[in-house]
Amino acid sequence: MASFTLPHVPDTDPSSCVFDSFRIAIAKRVSEALPPLTLEQAYSGVDYGKKGVDFTIALPRFKLGGKVDEIAGKFEPDDWVSSVTHDKAFLHFQLNSESLVRRVLDQVHARTYLTESQKPEYGTNASGKGKKAIIEYSSPNIAKSFHVGHLRSTIIGAFLSNLYESCGWEVVRMNYLGDWGTQFGLIATGFEKYGSHEELEKDAIKHLFDVYVKVNKEAEADPNVKVEAAEWFKRMEDGEESALANWRVWRELSVKKYEEQYERLNVKFDVYNGESMVGKVWQDKALDRLNEMGLISDAEGAKIVDLAKWKLGSAVVRKKDGTSIYLTRDIGGAIERYEKYKFDKMIYVVSSQQDLHLAQFFKVLELMDFPWAKTLQHVNYGLVQGMSTRKGTVVFLDQIIKEAADVMFNQMKQNEEKFAAVEDPETVAREIGITGVKIQDMAAKRINNYVFDWSRMLSFEGDTGPYLQYAHVRLASIGRKNPQLLPLPKPELINTDSLAAMAHARDIVFLLGTYPDVIKTALRTHEASGIVTFAFRLSHAISSAWETVIVKGEEDIEKARARMFMYECARDVLAAAMRLLSIRPLERM
Repeated sequence: MASFTLPHVPDTDPSSCVFDSFRIAIAKRVSEALPPLTLEQAYSGVDYGKKGVDFTIALPRFKLGGKVDEIAGKFEPDDWVSSVTHDKAFLHFQLNSESLVRRVLDQVHARTYLTESQKPEYGTNASGKGKKAIIEYSSPNIAKSFHVGHLRSTIIGAFLSNLYESCGWEVVRMNYLGDWGTQFGLIATGFEKYGSHEELEKDAIKHLFDVYVKVNKEAEADPNVKVEAAEWFKRMEDGEESALANWRVWRELSVKKYEEQYERLNVKFDVYNGESMVGKVWQDKALDRLNEMGLISDAEGAKIVDLAKWKLGSAVVRKKDGTSIYLTRDIGGAIERYEKYKFDKMIYVVSSQQDLHLAQFFKVLELMDFPWAKTLQHVNYGLVQGMSTRKGTVVFLDQIIKEAADVMFNQMKQNEEKFAAVEDPETVAREIGITGVKIQDMAAKRINNYVFDWSRMLSFEGDTGPYLQYAHVRLASIGRKNPQLLPLPKPELINTDSLAAMAHARDIVFLLGTYPDVIKTALRTHEASGIVTFAFRLSHAISSAWETVIVKGEEDIEKARARMFMYECARDVLAAAMRLLSIRPLERM
């Protein structure tokens, strides 16, 4: 069998993605057989195949006149490729199965257990090395319930932060709290009537929300309440200590409560920022600059920026009482962040309802001639419809989590034997419930609206969060059921050739090899759904192999070890994909 050293192709890294090697080997053969095609051109044409084909090249893209049949005809198998077939406009390549299994499993193992960082790194890459990204997500309003829109932003933002980090970026995870604005004047007015410091200590978010609801009702009936609230906010903007004292306590207690909820969701932040922290200096500078450019006009005392010629309508940048509005605060905030962090990219994870606002905000920064304005990106998402408790009431996030956990806890109790083996069933039930919420959210393209469906979300049937946890737990149990095989010998002492001959085992290994590419695609599209789809495909492939690629009951110890090694690698990759999605993989359930 022929063997040769592989040339280098720019932007490939076989040391972190073994399929790069196989693609280079294919490109080398094709470029040598079809001059004047270069190695890089041929490489760019190597795609994953369909239906039982490993890799495919679509020939028309190269506009070649040569005889393609000859490549397939003259082909000699080598370490990388076992066969080539020519089918109309395509060349199909099957990889050498022994080499595929050996190289993929070795790389998964080495990049999970033998890294300098001592952390699992399989699938990651260094494409963003030396670059810094700020990702702003979640950003709930203090004193309003942590509603579903914020939940989507939280889940998607946590995923993107993990994703950018896994591609070598330095990430600043930022939570930009809605902690400023006229509603705080309303709450301050209401707190004097309905506030209780005792209730505030117990659950600041809920209590302030209750106050807000009551005072809002009052304001609808009595316009004076709104006038009073606006005066109160004006005092806050002017920095009056008596107006700010209560607000500071509310903010601090709310952040504390949010941190507990984020910990449950396995989400973290480096910085809790807020609209209140944006200095007036840059807000004023922004207005002056827009004025100089002749883009500001007066409308009944308020200042308006006219963006009609970019089809972005017009936007208020200062209210008539002289107080700021969130567009101006966003502009000031972005400038301050650049001054402080010198980021290479800043991503705002905000719902598609805010598309116009973000487009106006980015356009204003561009008009102000900030060169970094073009590095700002809006990652948007659709709405969740019908998210309420199962009784149908509108909810706070912690109620959703509690309810999902209760359902799971009751399901787990039905299998007494397994239930008894779980150390902390409450926590496990909560994790399964949270996984259900997250997977339902990330399973489809983020721009799609979706209907929150309790029965679907908490089912163990089909592509759901509980099913994914079950797939991981099942893999984790193989070692417990086969203690005689553990610890496994070093990978080089395990003969994996028997796996290459088993179709189900080969399918699993091939999928494991695709994972680094799945991550690269996700970075390009900002879609979590690609990772979710990968995790389900892997879980299904493992489920299909379960009856034939057995470990327990296999008398040939060499074969049993090889299979155990493959399942361990599969578990490592499934766990890595789950962690990327901010899900904590469970060992038992």
